[in-house]
Order: sequence, then structure tokens, then C-alpha cells
Amino acid sequence: MNKVAKVTIFFWIMKIIATTLGETAGDFISMSLGLGYYIAFAVTFAILAILLFFQIQSDRYRPALYWLAIIATTTAGTEVSDLMDRSLGLGYALGSLILVAGLLSVLAIWYYRDRDLSVYPIIRKDAETTYWLAVVFSNSLGTAFGDFLTSNLGLSYVQGALVTGGVIGVVIALHYVTKLSDILLFWLAFIFTRPFGATFGDFLTKPIKDGGLSLPREYASAIAFILLAVVLFFSVRKEKKVRQPIE
Repeated sequence: MNKVAKVTIFFWIMKIIATTLGETAGDFISMSLGLGYYIAFAVTFAILAILLFFQIQSDRYRPALYWLAIIATTTAGTEVSDLMDRSLGLGYALGSLILVAGLLSVLAIWYYRDRDLSVYPIIRKDAETTYWLAVVFSNSLGTAFGDFLTSNLGLSYVQGALVTGGVIGVVIALHYVTKLSDILLFWLAFIFTRPFGATFGDFLTKPIKDGGLSLPREYASAIAFILLAVVLFFSVRKEKKVRQPIE
């Protein structure tokens, strides 16, 4: 049976909320709890590994488990970006290039093995494992790119969100007015929804003097989690109604 979420408008709404949550939760673990980037990296990847183990071993698509895994990948992406820049001193630009190379390598291996990069449905465990590797690289790349916009280019968090939102808008337009591969457009949208949500998360939590709203990270994370749960509830309910036979 299929193991992953169907790509709908609900999918993209939840993806953006999950990226906001991943940004605020990642900063909460590394900064608010004072664990530092190395320990935060280890903690988030341990949680991610556990969730992905249960997700891949599951016999079907389980919405709550799937989206917890997505949240974990976005949180891990935050730690990867911060670790590469602040602890390893690679910088966001070089870090982004490394992550691009990683993502392209995963997609190349996936295509070489299956001659297909379709993201729905996914049934086999080896295909799902590759899918999640691509998700981790995509979310880490999106985080690094978003940080590059605000830290290296000096854009405000709102400006960064507008830039990435504009890119997403272009991708949507390309879907409707061109014959470009839907798979290519999916991964482009997947990458750029990450910095869109990340810059919005920074906007919520960063100090007012830096262009943010200075909300506590735990409050922002809780709000994003509740909002994601609400959207997921309505998404699942709608899907169940669609599956019901018409009498």
C-alpha cells in the first residue's frame, strides 16, 4: 500500500506550517535550551531516525506519523544549516552547494534504480528510504538558502519570505503554463517552501530590533503545531469523505 501523503493543496499548506515549526523548534533545542549545535544535531537526528524507522516499517500511509516525520526533517534541516555555518564555518553559500550536490546525488541514484522519480504513490521500502533521504536534503538545502538570504544578503525576514514566496509563485505558474516535468516542479516547490516557512518562523521569534516579533520559540512552536494538527484533521476528514461510496 501507499506510504506517503498525496500532493494536494492541503499537502503544501501543511508543508509550509511544518517548516515554520521546524525552524522554531530547531532554534528552541539549540539556543533556548542551550544545547549547542552539535548536541542539537545529534538529538534531532536521533528523533528523526526513530520516526523514520516506524514510518518505513508501517504497512500503509499513517497521516500523523508521516507528518511527525516531516516535522523532524525540517527540524533536522535547521540544525544542519546552523551546524555547517556556525560550528563548521562553511558559510551558508558553500553549505547550500554541498546540500545541492547531496540532493542531486540522491535523485540520481533513485532515477538510476527505478527510472522514475514519482513521489506518489510510494510502496516499496527502498523507494521510500530514498524519498526520505531526498526530503532531508531538500529541507536542509531550503533552510541554508533561507539563512543565506537573511544573513548574507541582508534581507529582512519579511523580504526573505517575499523572495521565496515569489519563487514558489513562479513554480506554480510554470506548472499551469508549461509542460515542465511535474516531478521537477515538485522538488523545486519542496525546496523553496522550506525557506519560506523558515523565514516566517524567524520573523515570529527573532528580536524586534532585528525585524522579528520576538515571540518565545516555545510559544511559536506550539502555535504552529496546533495549526498543523487542525489542517491535518480537516485534510484527513476530506479524504475519508472522498473515499466513501456514493449511495
